[in-house]
Amino acid sequence: MRTLPPSFCSTVSFTGPSSPDYLIVSDLAEQNRSAIVLRMVAAIKFVLAQHHFKAGRYSIGYQSCDDSTPRSRAGDFAKCAANAKAYAADPNVIGVIGAWNSTCSSVELPILGRAPSGPLALISPTNTAPGLTHASGGSAPGEPGRYYPSGKRNFVRLVGPDDFQGAAAAERAAQLGLHRVFVLDDAEPYGLDVAGGFKRAARHLRLPLAGSASWNVSQTTFGALANRVARAHPDGVLLAGFACPGCAALIKALRVRVPSARLFADDGFQPADALVQAIGAGTDGIFLTQPGLPPDRFGALGQELQRKFGKTFIIEAGGAPVAAQAAEALLDAIAHSDGTRSSVTTHLLADRVHGGILGDFSFDRYGDMTPSPITVTRIEHGREVADRVIFVPSRLVH
Repeated sequence: MRTLPPSFCSTVSFTGPSSPDYLIVSDLAEQNRSAIVLRMVAAIKFVLAQHHFKAGRYSIGYQSCDDSTPRSRAGDFAKCAANAKAYAADPNVIGVIGAWNSTCSSVELPILGRAPSGPLALISPTNTAPGLTHASGGSAPGEPGRYYPSGKRNFVRLVGPDDFQGAAAAERAAQLGLHRVFVLDDAEPYGLDVAGGFKRAARHLRLPLAGSASWNVSQTTFGALANRVARAHPDGVLLAGFACPGCAALIKALRVRVPSARLFADDGFQPADALVQAIGAGTDGIFLTQPGLPPDRFGALGQELQRKFGKTFIIEAGGAPVAAQAAEALLDAIAHSDGTRSSVTTHLLADRVHGGILGDFSFDRYGDMTPSPITVTRIEHGREVADRVIFVPSRLVH
């Protein structure tokens, strides 16, 4: 059988008397050389071995492929395009797990969408940019339509997009009985996505907004902005974006001007330890959101993978268990297909998982996992502690 070249892909993993009928490939930033990428590849092989390299009546081989370079370790865009062209041109490739980076997936999707007998399915354990599936507050012009030239979706993801973090914060604010939340963002795409998700979910939840404003990433003083927030008399404030060099001063100013307001922040303000070090006691009570599940919430296979590959991260927004779930979903779609790329893609989008590594979920018509787990933590006495997991239905955001 024809296989992908060793210049960017591994040898084929397969056990059987002959060559496999089809290939699954992973497209990850292997030159990143992070332990998480290595464990993802190992987890995919583990799942395939458990299934005896079979998906229904089809035998399946696996190649792990690299979309990075020594200079672009999170994914090189020219290489992403070249990889996608190779996958599309190889008729044995039936599905792709990846890409590591959302921008890499944005390059690959239109190419895979035009693949012969396609579109060729791409399932990502790590991509959080909302624009890959739906328009959001920080979306670029033409998103997501420009990624699907055939008009048919061929992408699903197993991690909540950035605006789902905003929706989870809105859900938590409603659970706390808040009535007036002020939304602050950094006017950058990520922050606008999180803020947009909060605002849309707040409408669904009938959670009133006290107002909204933006900070500048180069800003160092925040007295005027904190005064503006205070004039709105909020009982909650969302910080949407990446923690800027001066954002410790922003939080301190908010603590002075709206001392009783609950504060919420996205994973752009992680790690919590750095936040505590910069601010001190003023961080106590801040709620932080992060996509994914804590290790103790994975299903049985996920727990086995955690034991096998080690619990390295408190929250797994990607990692071995999520890559394993991607392999499980892709194998199930292949097993129910007629062996064509188009059929695999159709079955993947229609998949309903019960008792999986990530629990019970399906994909909405855009390709987003629903419900999608977002872990909420809070800072208490200078330490990050578990609060709860909020399973965000995609209807709160779309």
